[in-house]
Amino acid sequence: MDDEKKAHLLSFLKVIPPVDFCCVYGSALHSTNHDKSTMVDFILGVSDPLQWHSENLKMNAEHYASWMVFLGGAKLITEVADDIGVGVHFNPFVTWKNKMLKYGVVRMHDLVQDILNWERFYLSGRLQKPVNMLMDNLDIENVNSVNLRAAVSAALLLLPPKFTEEDLYAKICSLSYMGDLRMLFAEDRNKVKKIVQGQFDLFQSMYKPFLEEYEGKGFLRFSSSENHHAHISQDCGLTVARSHVSSLPPTIRSQMWIKLGTKKVISESGQVLHEVVIGSREEAAKCMQKVLRRTVMVSSARQALSGLLTVGGIKAARYVTNKMEKAWRSWT
Repeated sequence: MDDEKKAHLLSFLKVIPPVDFCCVYGSALHSTNHDKSTMVDFILGVSDPLQWHSENLKMNAEHYASWMVFLGGAKLITEVADDIGVGVHFNPFVTWKNKMLKYGVVRMHDLVQDILNWERFYLSGRLQKPVNMLMDNLDIENVNSVNLRAAVSAALLLLPPKFTEEDLYAKICSLSYMGDLRMLFAEDRNKVKKIVQGQFDLFQSMYKPFLEEYEGKGFLRFSSSENHHAHISQDCGLTVARSHVSSLPPTIRSQMWIKLGTKKVISESGQVLHEVVIGSREEAAKCMQKVLRRTVMVSSARQALSGLLTVGGIKAARYVTNKMEKAWRSWT
């Protein structure tokens, strides 16, 4: 992102209450996207969402649904996001400096937990794709390295013995869309392909350290590349599959324990660890996929309901209509 665009986006933070974390993402930031009407998407991390929304309502009440302000405002937003949704409140179609914005507000604790554990696999899935971090007071970029390594392991379990670098990034990108109800009717069928091809260099810079790490362990082998897209082969043995599963977040592994069983192992340091019982790589991949699909399906359904309740029927209908129009164009 060039300095001028970054400065423009940073100026948005001056008209809202202070935040601890801010990143922007979305097709509007793709170098190949020239559609000026496309929304720019923000994720805002705050320590206390209730306090933040209260202050924001005082500063920018015109950007909220009037019925919501009347019924309780900040408290309603926070309770719906926490109890019904997945802990993040999105406010779409905010007009600022002749630009359309959408911002999501999340408690910092919830953001960190989702990054480390994939409990909801919502914002953690977003952060597996390129984003531009504008503010990072708590070093979320470093915390997110755990998320990125887990994403590589999950993708490798689902990929065949030989694949391309683009295949790998596409598989990583698709993890958080498995089971997403929006993909059935309200998303571009070529969404993953467009994300990867439009930001290929960014995916490379994000995942290079982990691919080099796995190459050093003998998990991956790189061969000739075409247009800087490497051809990759991987070790599909059971030992490597177990290593990939051990890199998955605790929440995912615990659900795999229930389905496949668990055993105790002693680490080199003498610590007792629980390990998923894996009969074959295919069994582990299939089980993990089912766990991720269910997690994403539940989260997407809860977030959709939360959005309907907090942004109002008109905004929600407008948002879904826009999504469906894009989906329809991708199918025709």
